[in-house]
Amino acid sequence: MDEDWQQSGFGIYIHWPFCESKCPYCDFNSHVSGNVDQRQWAKALVSELERYNLLLPHRAVNSVFFGGGTPSLMTPELIETLLMCISETFGFTRGAEITLEANPSSVEAGKFQDFRGAGINRVSLGIQALNDQDLKYLGRMHSAAEARRALDIAQTTFPRTSFDLIYARQHQTLQSWEAELTEALSIGTEHLSLYQLTIEDGTVFGRRHAEGKLPGLPQDDLAADMYSLTQDMCNTAGLPAYEVSNHARPYAESQHNLIYWRYGDYIGIGPGAHGRLTLNGIKHATETKLFPDQWLKDAQSGNAEASRVRLTGKECGTEYMLMSLRLLEGCDLSRVAGFDPSLVNISKIKDLVEMDMLSQTGDILKATPAGRPVLNAILRDLLND
Repeated sequence: MDEDWQQSGFGIYIHWPFCESKCPYCDFNSHVSGNVDQRQWAKALVSELERYNLLLPHRAVNSVFFGGGTPSLMTPELIETLLMCISETFGFTRGAEITLEANPSSVEAGKFQDFRGAGINRVSLGIQALNDQDLKYLGRMHSAAEARRALDIAQTTFPRTSFDLIYARQHQTLQSWEAELTEALSIGTEHLSLYQLTIEDGTVFGRRHAEGKLPGLPQDDLAADMYSLTQDMCNTAGLPAYEVSNHARPYAESQHNLIYWRYGDYIGIGPGAHGRLTLNGIKHATETKLFPDQWLKDAQSGNAEASRVRLTGKECGTEYMLMSLRLLEGCDLSRVAGFDPSLVNISKIKDLVEMDMLSQTGDILKATPAGRPVLNAILRDLLND
C-alpha cells in the first residue's frame, strides 16, 4: 500500500459539536449547548493538532474543513488560532481550501467578514429550503429571507461559496421543487449540495415516521423523478454532478470532500470525528469519543483518540470502491487491485456493464446515469463475495 494516500491529498477535519437547536432529521453528532468555554476548547484542539503533527511530520495540508454541529458558532479568534497552529506545524499547500459550515442566521452572517480575516476562504451554508413553511417542517431556525441575505453576504465576502438544499420533503411536488431549484441556480453559486431527505433511525423524524406521524413524504417514483429533474437542470445550468449529491462548475468542486471520495488521508479532530491515516505504509482508521465532555477530558489528558485500527488491504480496497464510485470520474481498478486483487470481480463488472449500470474504459470504472440512482445496490452486488 505504501503511500497510496498521496494520490488523493491530505486534509484536516475539525468537528464543532454544538448547535443552537437540534434539527429533527439530523443524525450527526451535535449537541445543544448555550455555554461553551471556547478558550478551553481552543487549547484542547491545538493539543490534538500538535500531537498529530508529531505523528505525521512533513505533511503539508491541502484542505481544512470546520464541520458540525454549527461551527459558525465558533469565534473567529478560535478559528484563527487553529489555522495559525496548522500553518506553524504542518504548513499549507499553495491554494489550500479552508471551509466553514455555517447556518444562515443574521447574527452569524454578521461575523462573515471576521471569519474571512481569520483565514476562511470557502463557506458552506446550510440553507436546506427556500420557503418558510418547509424550513419550519425541517426544524430550521432561520427564515428564507435570512438565508438569501446570508448568501448574498457570503458571496461578496468569500472567494468560494456553496449551499445545501434538501428535496423530497414532506408535501413537496415536482413542480415546487423545479421552481425552488430554478431560484437556487439563478443565484449564481458555483457549488450546490442537493440531498434527498432520508429518514434516519435515532432522529426525531425517525421516531415520528415509525409512529406514522410524518405525512406527505414522496413515494419512490416521485423521489426518482425529483432526482432526474435535479440532474437535468443542474447540467443545463453548468453545474453537473461531480458526485452523487454534489454539483459544481468546473474547478469549483469541494477539494476537501474529494480527499474523502478519492481515499486520501485526513485527520479527524473533535467529538465523534473519524480519520484515515497512513502510518509506515499502512492505512489506519481513527475515531474519537462522541460526547463533548468526554472528548475534552481525553484531549486535555494528551490523546483524544478512542481507537486506531489497522485496516486490511481488503478493507481499504472496499472503502476506496465505496467512495470513488460516487464520483463522476469513477474508480481506478488498478488501485483497487493494489489494495486487494480479489476485489476486482471481472464477471460481476461485466454483468453490470451489460446492464448499463456501469461503464468501463481501461482500468476506470464508472457508474452510468442509470446506475447512479441505485449505486448502493450496485456496490452491494460488486462487493458481495
